[in-house]
Amino acid sequence: MQLLLLHSMRSYLRLALFFYFKKIEINYEVPLKPDQARLYLGNHQNGLMDPLLIATKRGQFSYFLTRASVFQKAWISKFLQSLLMIPVYRIRDGWDNLSKNKTVFKNCSQLLYDKNAIVLFPEGNHNIKRYVRPLSKGFTRIIAETITDHPQLDIQLVPVGFNYKAPEDFGDHVVLHFGAPLSVEKYVPLAQNSSVLRLKHDVYEALTKLTTHIDCDNYTVTLQKLQSCNADFLNPKVVNQCLADNFNNCQTRSSTSKNRIKSVAKVVLAISLFLPYGIWKFILEPKVKEPEFTATFRFALVITVVPIFMLLMATVLGLSFGLFYALLYLVSVFLLDLIAVKL
Repeated sequence: MQLLLLHSMRSYLRLALFFYFKKIEINYEVPLKPDQARLYLGNHQNGLMDPLLIATKRGQFSYFLTRASVFQKAWISKFLQSLLMIPVYRIRDGWDNLSKNKTVFKNCSQLLYDKNAIVLFPEGNHNIKRYVRPLSKGFTRIIAETITDHPQLDIQLVPVGFNYKAPEDFGDHVVLHFGAPLSVEKYVPLAQNSSVLRLKHDVYEALTKLTTHIDCDNYTVTLQKLQSCNADFLNPKVVNQCLADNFNNCQTRSSTSKNRIKSVAKVVLAISLFLPYGIWKFILEPKVKEPEFTATFRFALVITVVPIFMLLMATVLGLSFGLFYALLYLVSVFLLDLIAVKL
């Protein structure tokens, strides 16, 4: 039953992401073998969109370490755990709760031994800014626990760089860069602090190459320079080389003129979905205080309120004017979305 739920949810989310993003690209430095004990370690820029992209674009079902605060209600906790989400506790969840992580890490150890994949974001928080923040040591504790329990297990650490063209925008373009796996063997024993620091350093360095990494000290000025020269944030290798060369010989994208057909399609689409659009524009969007949650809340509306509204409108049109007009409305909305997003 759980497997059926997982397949159904992933298929639905894949369809929704197709209509939400202009394009989703996946790049691998090396092919990843199936049925391998694996930790995916990604930078965390865009709230819930980051784990959703891995969940729908990797063939292997993955478990996700998720902040424990979202598991507070029993029915939500049960639902999230059915989707392979595992609560992990932080200091802000209370010192008394931190001891629960021992059980969490023990469970992760068993999952890896059973050749499962686990996704986590070692920065420990999210931020829409284009740089990799210092990594927490939580993922090293999971590895240490697993090695202690299963010393012969080959665990692969796969760094994942998330690269959004404009993460707050509807119809954005995103590229996921999966780096070459790091083998845990070279860092054993992790009981030594030097090994932990070396592991964190290597993962950090890998992530800074797989996504745009701007120096924090001059972040705003540097970002404005990159934007003014139309830097291609989907290609972190080129952008990071531009930064390393101090903006000499930078490769940039050609600027594109505004597409009038696309603009008109967006307006007509908003009119066709007037109630969900109104809920977003006047109720939800003003309440989003952190920009990295903009896409998350918008996408949540897309997968819940929008389909319900479309079915209600189609039902009203069908009962009032006939089946032809109900189908015409549904087809028109899908076509408008494709023009507004994909063009």
